[in-house]
Amino acid sequence: MAQAQVINVTGYSDADVERYTVEPASDLKRTGGERTPFQRDRARVLHSLALRRLAGKTQVVAPGESDFPRTRLTHSLEVAQIGRELAGSLGADPDLVEAACLAHDLGHPPFGHTGEDALNQVTGPIGGFEGNAQNLRILTRLEAKVVLPDGRSAGLNPTRGLLDAATKYPWPRRPDTTKFGAYADDLPVFAWLRIGAPTEPVKCFEAQIMDWSDDVAYSVHDLEDAIYAGRLDPKVLLVDEERTALFERSLGYAPDAEPAELAAALDRLQAVDWWPAEYDRSFAAQARLKRAASELIGRFCLTVVHASRSEFGPGPHTRYNANLVVPRPIRLENAVLKAVAARYVMETEQAFVLRAQQASLIRDLVALLADRPDQLEPAFHAWWSAAPDDAARLRVVIDQIASLTDASARRLHRLLVGASA
Repeated sequence: MAQAQVINVTGYSDADVERYTVEPASDLKRTGGERTPFQRDRARVLHSLALRRLAGKTQVVAPGESDFPRTRLTHSLEVAQIGRELAGSLGADPDLVEAACLAHDLGHPPFGHTGEDALNQVTGPIGGFEGNAQNLRILTRLEAKVVLPDGRSAGLNPTRGLLDAATKYPWPRRPDTTKFGAYADDLPVFAWLRIGAPTEPVKCFEAQIMDWSDDVAYSVHDLEDAIYAGRLDPKVLLVDEERTALFERSLGYAPDAEPAELAAALDRLQAVDWWPAEYDRSFAAQARLKRAASELIGRFCLTVVHASRSEFGPGPHTRYNANLVVPRPIRLENAVLKAVAARYVMETEQAFVLRAQQASLIRDLVALLADRPDQLEPAFHAWWSAAPDDAARLRVVIDQIASLTDASARRLHRLLVGASA
């Protein structure tokens, strides 16, 4: 097989642009030989079925429950825009960072973190479930694009650079944290993608940009959504009792912070002239809210760019030759905004009831589909039939369920419940 000629990317080595399996030169010519490997990575993620499915997966408010929806797809597009501009300012490859941002939520199952927790509950004996570990599985196994010589799927067959940049938790499952980046049967590709990385489990520079872009996008836009949807009146953030409760919740995002620091962070935000202190749904109020979102994103990004350049210089910065510097005041402001969304949107009594129903549906679906593997999609059924043991067969069932949208999970549940009645 003739190996495809690779176009060099400034600041990146041949190892960074290497793919897990060699692709023939004819494929490169057919798909545009003038593109860099990272441009091809970006295109593969952008055109993937996994990315399109995110349009039907919960971000905060479930799809269809609001006329101002943010789904996992719109969130991923927003993260990608932020990440691309940060990369350009910091000397990392913009196409690589954008591809990692687009890919960062591919592994999320139906109903967002609720579905993730439910799947983790039923998969403890086989290694658990984690959305970021599922990302790796999708990119290298589950998304149909490239087939290995022995007939196994290589998923999108991304470059080492993209796989590393999309790895938020660069370690396998371990007892000291619920977060991890690879299941046991994906350790070979995990070891391959970490070639050239330090021995300690640290994120590469591009993954740090992706992670901060994610934090910025969801903290700012969840605040925007909460105010727009009428779930948060900004005036309550002036009430002492509410502020105290908010700062307590903020410790979940910044456990090293003192209440006084968190109060100062919120005070700084409320003191700027563009803060959305009131919201009456008028056109002017909507424009002010949109401006606030833009200003917050700029505040969180420009401060980080300046701090990172000050410590590491103008770049180029790639993989492990720099770190993203997030000043503590900015990190705490971001944590307070995350807590606002948690307290006023995600942790209301109505939200708890809904999430309990969603978690029950996911657990039921695992049991029902495990009993009815004939209802698996053809590709998953073939993998189920070839699986060597019960653990591997259950993992196939989990892969199938994780690929579903909120709506398709409900449809499949109704079908299987009806069949078993």
